[in-house]
Amino acid sequence: MAYQVTLIPGDGIGPEVAEATRRVLDASGVAFDWDHQEAGIEAAERHGDVLPEATLASVRRNGVGLKGPITTPVGGGFRSVNVGLRHSLGLYANLRPGKTIEGVQSVFDDIDLVIVRENMEDLYAGVEFDTGTAEATQVIAGINAISAKKVPDDAAVSIKSITPGGSRRICEYAFNYARSNGRKKVTAVHKANIMKFTDGLFLRVAQQVAAGYPEIEFNDRIVDNMCMQLMQKPAEYDVLVMPNLYGDIVSDLVAGMVGGLGVAPSGNIGEGVAVFEPIHGSAPSHAGKNEANPAAMILAGAMMLRHLGEQAAAGRVELAGAEVIGAGERVTYDLRADRDPSKAAGTSGMADAIIERLSA
Repeated sequence: MAYQVTLIPGDGIGPEVAEATRRVLDASGVAFDWDHQEAGIEAAERHGDVLPEATLASVRRNGVGLKGPITTPVGGGFRSVNVGLRHSLGLYANLRPGKTIEGVQSVFDDIDLVIVRENMEDLYAGVEFDTGTAEATQVIAGINAISAKKVPDDAAVSIKSITPGGSRRICEYAFNYARSNGRKKVTAVHKANIMKFTDGLFLRVAQQVAAGYPEIEFNDRIVDNMCMQLMQKPAEYDVLVMPNLYGDIVSDLVAGMVGGLGVAPSGNIGEGVAVFEPIHGSAPSHAGKNEANPAAMILAGAMMLRHLGEQAAAGRVELAGAEVIGAGERVTYDLRADRDPSKAAGTSGMADAIIERLSA
């Protein structure tokens, strides 16, 4: 019986890496019935909405989705489709592994870390007020009436909110992930030395949750120190759990440690629903050129296979991808040691090479 999966190609390079991933997953020995849906710029042009209700309904119905990158305007325009998707579907846990792959150029050679990022709260919850607006004026006046620390009248304001329930849910997810996957340590990452009420709450809840998992070592690190520690002694860390903004930043740091966003997958997990995607952006300047690296989305597809309980197939996909990357020939130019585009395989050619190894 085939798995019903919502496939959202995205925009920019999204359709190309999504098609490469679909082909690889279809060659994995697992049967899929793909439900193609739209989101992003093209969805806005066709349907007047960057995140159509039909797309959300498809993911809710199927319970699992695979999504390509989607462009997010910087400093204006529509809000992030990625954030909207997570909030609309209640995808509270963002799972971002960073693991060294032989053949990928990087400073480090033995990284195996997992970031567990809270997805629904913190500054990414989208509670913002623009400078000079009536709403901002009202919010600032309310804050200044009760706070010794005053907010300038012309400030733009973002609200950071951390709740006990949200903190407990993400910390329990991190510890349950560690327990289920044979991980030995969970580190809570925060800035509780400065934000004593919000990050302080997150840290206190993490400490409470940790008490229920005595077999798993627990510690905590201030986020700036955590970044330094990852550069100096990454082997001392395993699973890192943190609020939304820190998770976004630290997961990109870890991606850099293993060679870049081109090999960085992620999963967004909720109650009975999950969406898997590469971390990298839509890179519109590379769109339509058959040169985009599909590895991150293929690895996201392998994460999806594990989520579906298809552990053996996931292992085959990961191994085939690692062998192709390790050989260093039939890969996109960014994965070649010489970075020579004239000798590189395209997006589809790299997928062909992985499929051949799966079929061998």
